[in-house]
Amino acid sequence: MGSKLYVGNLNYRVGDADLERTFAAYGTVKSAQVVMDRATGRSRGFGFVEMGSDQEAQAAIAGLNGKEMDGRNLMVNEARPPERRGGTGGGRRY
Repeated sequence: MGSKLYVGNLNYRVGDADLERTFAAYGTVKSAQVVMDRATGRSRGFGFVEMGSDQEAQAAIAGLNGKEMDGRNLMVNEARPPERRGGTGGGRRY
């Protein structure tokens, strides 16, 4: 188990500090980041939190997964590495 967590179904008004405050109840928060859309600068509705230890991460998952935050039920689980996208750019062959 890793200490980095994926947090989904966030209200678009939730910021990094809100996320950090919520997860701090379960242990040391190393980092908390809401992912923002590059084009609009608006939240994409999910983020990542890195806890101080695996035990704290497990406690946060148990305590927050499915719980309501700012009108929405959170989805909290262990973050997975990004999926590798295949292909070479989709260019045409002539």
